[in-house]
Amino acid sequence: MKKIINTKKAPAAIGPYVQAVSANGFLFTSGQLGIDPLTGHLPEGIDSQARRSLENLKEILAQEGLTLDDVVKTTVFVKDLADFAAVNAIYQDAFGVNFPARSCVQVAALPAGGLVEIEVIACLK
Repeated sequence: MKKIINTKKAPAAIGPYVQAVSANGFLFTSGQLGIDPLTGHLPEGIDSQARRSLENLKEILAQEGLTLDDVVKTTVFVKDLADFAAVNAIYQDAFGVNFPARSCVQVAALPAGGLVEIEVIACLK
Protein backbone atom coordinates (compact mmCIF):
# COMPACT_ATOMS: atom_id res chain seq x y z
CA MET A 1 0.00 0.00 0.00
CA LYS A 2 1.24 3.45 -0.94
CA LYS A 3 0.83 6.45 1.39
CA ILE A 4 1.48 10.04 0.32
CA ILE A 5 3.46 12.14 2.80
CA ASN A 6 3.29 15.95 2.89
CA THR A 7 4.13 18.53 5.54
CA LYS A 8 3.82 22.31 5.61
CA LYS A 9 7.16 22.39 7.46
CA ALA A 10 8.97 21.68 4.17
CA PRO A 11 8.47 23.43 0.82
CA ALA A 12 5.53 22.28 -1.27
CA ALA A 13 6.35 20.40 -4.44
CA ILE A 14 7.03 22.74 -7.37
CA GLY A 15 5.77 20.25 -9.92
CA PRO A 16 3.52 17.22 -10.35
CA TYR A 17 4.95 15.19 -7.46
CA VAL A 18 4.69 14.84 -3.67
CA GLN A 19 7.23 15.38 -0.91
CA ALA A 20 7.41 11.67 -0.11
CA VAL A 21 5.74 8.28 -0.46
CA SER A 22 5.83 5.40 1.99
CA ALA A 23 5.49 1.89 0.61
CA ASN A 24 6.60 -1.62 1.54
CA GLY A 25 8.43 -0.58 4.70
CA PHE A 26 10.31 2.36 3.18
CA LEU A 27 9.89 6.11 2.86
CA PHE A 28 11.04 7.59 -0.45
CA THR A 29 11.45 11.37 -0.57
CA SER A 30 11.45 13.56 -3.60
CA GLY A 31 14.60 15.63 -4.01
CA GLN A 32 14.71 18.58 -1.65
CA LEU A 33 16.24 21.84 -2.72
CA GLY A 34 17.36 24.30 -0.07
CA ILE A 35 14.15 26.31 -0.36
CA ASP A 36 13.04 27.97 2.86
CA PRO A 37 9.44 26.81 3.45
CA LEU A 38 8.51 30.12 5.12
CA THR A 39 9.73 32.42 2.35
CA GLY A 40 9.66 30.10 -0.66
CA HIS A 41 13.12 31.33 -1.63
CA LEU A 42 16.56 29.75 -1.88
CA PRO A 43 19.15 31.17 0.51
CA GLU A 44 22.45 32.36 -0.92
CA GLY A 45 25.37 29.95 -1.18
CA ILE A 46 25.99 26.23 -1.16
CA ASP A 47 26.35 25.96 2.65
CA SER A 48 22.96 27.55 3.36
CA GLN A 49 21.23 25.58 0.64
CA ALA A 50 22.72 22.24 1.77
CA ARG A 51 21.72 22.89 5.39
CA ARG A 52 18.19 23.89 4.39
CA SER A 53 17.83 20.86 2.10
CA LEU A 54 18.71 18.57 5.01
CA GLU A 55 16.36 20.48 7.34
CA ASN A 56 13.56 20.03 4.81
CA LEU A 57 14.29 16.31 4.70
CA LYS A 58 14.26 16.11 8.50
CA GLU A 59 10.78 17.68 8.54
CA ILE A 60 9.47 15.23 5.95
CA LEU A 61 10.96 12.28 7.87
CA ALA A 62 9.49 13.60 11.13
CA GLN A 63 6.03 13.51 9.57
CA GLU A 64 6.33 9.70 9.77
CA GLY A 65 8.18 9.63 13.12
CA LEU A 66 11.57 9.14 11.46
CA THR A 67 14.95 10.84 11.74
CA LEU A 68 18.12 10.89 9.67
CA ASP A 69 19.17 7.77 11.65
CA ASP A 70 16.49 5.85 9.72
CA VAL A 71 17.92 6.82 6.32
CA VAL A 72 19.54 3.96 4.41
CA LYS A 73 20.33 5.69 1.08
CA THR A 74 20.79 9.23 -0.16
CA THR A 75 21.35 10.77 -3.54
CA VAL A 76 22.99 14.19 -3.65
CA PHE A 77 22.81 16.30 -6.80
CA VAL A 78 25.19 19.27 -7.03
CA LYS A 79 25.42 21.84 -9.76
CA ASP A 80 29.20 22.00 -9.33
CA LEU A 81 31.42 19.21 -7.98
CA ALA A 82 33.74 21.93 -6.71
CA ASP A 83 31.13 22.25 -3.92
CA PHE A 84 31.58 18.58 -2.95
CA ALA A 85 33.76 19.28 0.12
CA ALA A 86 31.41 21.97 1.45
CA VAL A 87 28.35 19.73 1.03
CA ASN A 88 30.26 16.80 2.58
CA ALA A 89 31.04 18.80 5.73
CA ILE A 90 27.40 19.82 6.21
CA TYR A 91 26.21 16.29 5.38
CA GLN A 92 28.61 14.82 7.94
CA ASP A 93 27.39 17.23 10.63
CA ALA A 94 23.78 16.25 9.89
CA PHE A 95 24.30 12.48 9.88
CA GLY A 96 26.97 12.25 12.60
CA VAL A 97 28.49 8.77 12.39
CA ASN A 98 25.38 6.93 11.21
CA PHE A 99 26.04 7.35 7.49
CA PRO A 100 23.73 5.83 4.90
CA ALA A 101 24.82 4.61 1.48
CA ARG A 102 25.16 7.56 -0.88
CA SER A 103 25.59 8.66 -4.46
CA CYS A 104 26.65 12.17 -5.43
CA VAL A 105 26.47 13.47 -8.98
CA GLN A 106 27.02 16.75 -10.75
CA VAL A 107 24.10 17.91 -12.86
CA ALA A 108 23.84 20.61 -15.53
CA ALA A 109 21.12 22.49 -13.62
CA LEU A 110 18.66 22.15 -10.76
CA PRO A 111 15.13 23.56 -10.47
CA ALA A 112 14.74 27.15 -9.24
CA GLY A 113 18.47 27.76 -9.76
CA GLY A 114 19.39 25.52 -6.83
CA LEU A 115 22.97 24.53 -6.11
CA VAL A 116 22.19 21.24 -4.32
CA GLU A 117 19.29 18.81 -4.08
CA ILE A 118 19.13 15.77 -1.80
CA GLU A 119 16.73 12.82 -1.72
CA VAL A 120 16.60 9.96 0.77
CA ILE A 121 15.22 6.49 1.30
CA ALA A 122 14.46 5.58 4.91
CA CYS A 123 13.27 2.43 6.71
CA LEU A 124 9.88 2.84 8.36
CA LYS A 125 9.63 1.86 12.03
